[in-house]
Amino acid sequence: MKILLTTTSYQDTPGAHHQMLAKAGFEVVSVRGPLTEQQMLDLIAQNGGFDGFLNGDDHITAKVIDAALSAPVSLRVIAKYGIGLDSIDVKHATEKKIPVLFTPGVNHTTVAEHTFGLMIALAKHFWPHLRSTKAGQWTRMTGSELFGKTITIMGMGRIGREVAKRASAFGMQVRGYSRHWDEEFARTHGVERVSTMEQAAQETDILSLHMSLGDTNRYFVNKNLIATMKKGAWIINTARGGLVCEADIAEACRNGQLGGYAADVLETEPQTENHPFAAIDNIIITPHIGSRTFESVQRQAVRATLNIVNYLKGDKDYIQANKF
Repeated sequence: MKILLTTTSYQDTPGAHHQMLAKAGFEVVSVRGPLTEQQMLDLIAQNGGFDGFLNGDDHITAKVIDAALSAPVSLRVIAKYGIGLDSIDVKHATEKKIPVLFTPGVNHTTVAEHTFGLMIALAKHFWPHLRSTKAGQWTRMTGSELFGKTITIMGMGRIGREVAKRASAFGMQVRGYSRHWDEEFARTHGVERVSTMEQAAQETDILSLHMSLGDTNRYFVNKNLIATMKKGAWIINTARGGLVCEADIAEACRNGQLGGYAADVLETEPQTENHPFAAIDNIIITPHIGSRTFESVQRQAVRATLNIVNYLKGDKDYIQANKF
């Protein structure tokens, strides 16, 4: 059997997943993603198709799925390394009876830690301070404490709940918005529930995004929502770049309506040339490495490997996101 491996975290980080995949005896075509639709189509054509994709954030569109199904080696499974499925046309895969596998429950600790790293970096002006001291200067700006600040967590899934625990430990006032509300967790950890996304943005010092991306919330953080927020509030995004309108974020950070924006994700990755964020000091971007720790990569990669190997070999130990 032949699979296409595209996730760079998987390829770059040593660990047991490499031995597990080698032991399976598959033919592995390794390419460094994330790949565009056209790149995926080209690879399918060049290789005569694949039994499975072990993918990161590549664009697996309906066109890609159809091409993979009609290739000499017909697609049997899509195994996502990670939990976000917005780059995959899951609806079309489901219609074509292609299982989409994923790895829930493996990266909530490290992404929550990264969220706080970004938050502290904004609060203490890490970027301009680091840049100036590296240049031999001693330029100092006054920062802010997290203690006593109100944080509103958008999406109270595994990652959101881990952020809430850490926010409580920092002495912050914690609010949350989620379609699936865990009342027992909220009561235990002192999380106040807000009922709408619009309400969540109001009267908060920090808006932290931990939602999946879909048609109903794409660009929900835009100039209209930002205008309702406290002047000087911060936004943290370790979820998906498409949740925000990047041009509106840039303008709000320039004019002071937002105190800052810190994210591990962009709508288009890698960052495009002349991106509007590049020259703005109170915008901090890391290159989608929130879950890229030795510990988390091991968990994700082992689970993703088990998913694809077990599915293709007929073992029932795999985690499927879509239902037929």
